[in-house]
Amino acid sequence: MSATPKIRLDRTRLAAPQVLEKLREAILALELVPGTVLARQELADRFGVSQTPVREALLRLSEEGLVDVFPQHATLVSRIDMAAAREAHFLRRSIELELVHQLAQQESPGLVEQLKGVIAQQSALAASQRYGDFVNADRAFHRLMYEAGGVLGLWDLVGRVSGHVDRLRRLHLPTAGKTEAILRDHRAIVRAIEAKDSAAAQAALRKHLSGTLSAVNEICKQYPDYVVS
Repeated sequence: MSATPKIRLDRTRLAAPQVLEKLREAILALELVPGTVLARQELADRFGVSQTPVREALLRLSEEGLVDVFPQHATLVSRIDMAAAREAHFLRRSIELELVHQLAQQESPGLVEQLKGVIAQQSALAASQRYGDFVNADRAFHRLMYEAGGVLGLWDLVGRVSGHVDRLRRLHLPTAGKTEAILRDHRAIVRAIEAKDSAAAQAALRKHLSGTLSAVNEICKQYPDYVVS
């Protein structure tokens, strides 16, 4: 950690939420891989803050299951918990199946055009193998649907419990054909919403969200030190 560059924070905002955001982003992007030691003083030096906001951020990350705190010993980035990943996947699938059903029935001015715009961005990012930006665009795609459905609070809920499955997806993303499959699924979801076909929207969404968990065995074999069953 000490060799990494310092991170500037917005001094008009509270420090702890920013430290939390930055550390969570680094963990989900696998810039901080499972098993990485997170020393409070080193993090405080890196962010230019006292240990108090760092401690608060690590506590929140512990509650989300992204770090393991061993009192008087060390704080480590957690390994990917498959049980937690499956629970988060179940929650997200349940919410989004109802969500796309609703979106296919309601009038959402501009939604289809916005979703198509994100897909175009994703296509360009996939072509240049900018996987981190591709993930951010993927989140933007799904967030637009939650916003259009009037359930943006559920997006925040899903985000808080999805750290394990999000890391699995990040490991799976560079696999040959994965980004193309995501783009195909996104296009199918949008076509169904545009055609006001609820059943087709749900079928496309179900297929879309099944991809990573169906490849769990391969991911575990490739990254055995990152995963715990």
